[in-house]
Amino acid sequence: MSEMKSMTPTVFIVDDDPAVRDSLALLIMSQGLRTVTFPNAIEFLASYRDGEIGCLVLDIRLPQISGLALQERLQERRLNIPIVFITGHGDVEQCRRAFHSGAIDFLTKPIDQARLISSLRQGIRLSIQQQTQEAETQEVMAKLARISGREREVLERVADGLSSKEIARELDLSPRTIEVHRANLFSKLDVDSLADLIRFYLRALEATGKQRPDEAILNETLPRCN
Repeated sequence: MSEMKSMTPTVFIVDDDPAVRDSLALLIMSQGLRTVTFPNAIEFLASYRDGEIGCLVLDIRLPQISGLALQERLQERRLNIPIVFITGHGDVEQCRRAFHSGAIDFLTKPIDQARLISSLRQGIRLSIQQQTQEAETQEVMAKLARISGREREVLERVADGLSSKEIARELDLSPRTIEVHRANLFSKLDVDSLADLIRFYLRALEATGKQRPDEAILNETLPRCN
């Protein structure tokens, strides 16, 4: 097995049949995609790193840990990798479980090659989107860690559309102090305008899992940001 590179889109193939692994790898590599193969789920789990961009071609029936059990373990570890299941003995219940847990396709052997390649490209696009979103979330959280509790209170009220005087009254501070906090927010969060500050706040809400403000509030606030 070749060394994994987290930023290189890779198709991981897990199947206990070496002939199937080799034929799938040749097909996928002929499309210009990189592959790494594994004979079982245990070796895949030992090698796969969080943050890998790619897609997993996974046989349902595997020794020790089945394909569906591997899917569950990946979810438990919060490892998001799109999965295309393949099987020679699939049934409706297995198919239902796979899709219910987020699989992007469920193919029976002999594999429809065109459909497999299409599903893999879809999975890689999804993987890139997931990793991009995760990177953006980490960036937002890192910036949030720069600001103080008081600055966060000011940020929330600025996002609600309050003026510096209104925030000062609400927090029992001087308007001058609020202006200092606002200036600190611009500097620490690397934003150049009030509109950018509001957008950062919305991204922060998404990153921390809090409820996004009503769209009407955003529409009322942003025109004042020019």
